[in-house]
Amino acid sequence: MDFHLEFSPKPFATTIKHKDHLFLEGSCFTENIGTKLKQHKFSVLENPNGILFNPISIARSVTSYVENKQYYEDELFYQNESWNSWEHHSRFSHPDKNECLRIINESQNNAHEFLKSADWVMLTLGSAFVYERGNREVVANCHKVPTDKFNKRLLSVEEVLSALDNVMHRLFIFNNKAKIIFTISPVRHLRDGFIENNRSKAILIQAVHHLVNKFDKLFYFPAYELVIDDLRDYRFYAEDMVHPNYAATNYVWDKFVGACIDEPSQQLMKEINIINAAKSHKAFNPSSEQHKKFLQTNLDKLQKLKGTHPYINFKEEQDYFSGTAFA
Repeated sequence: MDFHLEFSPKPFATTIKHKDHLFLEGSCFTENIGTKLKQHKFSVLENPNGILFNPISIARSVTSYVENKQYYEDELFYQNESWNSWEHHSRFSHPDKNECLRIINESQNNAHEFLKSADWVMLTLGSAFVYERGNREVVANCHKVPTDKFNKRLLSVEEVLSALDNVMHRLFIFNNKAKIIFTISPVRHLRDGFIENNRSKAILIQAVHHLVNKFDKLFYFPAYELVIDDLRDYRFYAEDMVHPNYAATNYVWDKFVGACIDEPSQQLMKEINIINAAKSHKAFNPSSEQHKKFLQTNLDKLQKLKGTHPYINFKEEQDYFSGTAFA
């Protein structure tokens, strides 16, 4: 008897190569995938505005990178002893206004330059609920401002389609080689309510599939379905019963690798895993001849990898195995 119905996403018609540059934007699940890609030495830029959930803010932020928008003092506000931006996560907040602006604009410049040559743009949508202030201005983050200062509402499918369609065309004009991967975050926004969370996810899924079915350069990776319909068990959630846990994110990652990354890159990732495992090894006696031999063996492996894949930055690993990291 089967107690688990597993499914494997269909491989993309065009897959990610290790040389590709990947731009990731969206919910906290984006950062789970981004961390694993960086561990495997992919060229990645993730969340230049910090974590974003709703498609309006995600689309607006990507447009701002295309335009290389620079922020000014009158776009910040002071709350909880810090200067904040309505379009940025609180990780950009700072007690000093000038420092807050410097961090934001430096991130804008980096995103603009990276996006110019990005091969893939992965947008992970978390919620179709938005918080509006003033004249129906959608904010990306409420920064603990009291909720009675905002109007909370659920976007329509048409509004999500309009936002994504607009940013998609702006992006393709800016970088015509870019391909877009859409995902829906498996994180459950239960503070909105059980029924409301499902309505929100349904709107995002409907809008994304409408676009993906129309254009060849758009792809869909079913992170949401893998957690909700494949794993389908609370043991795959963290203690808050909202966020997928370590086992779940690893499961989704394995499916992502199989469906989205080409075979030669998968083989290279295995070699990089060996290097990562060696670097994580804790020596019982770091001054022993055995450990020195261990370091040299892995340094030789690393030099061989560098020779065949010169585009990968192994500086940190080389410093570790050559001993300069401890100098």
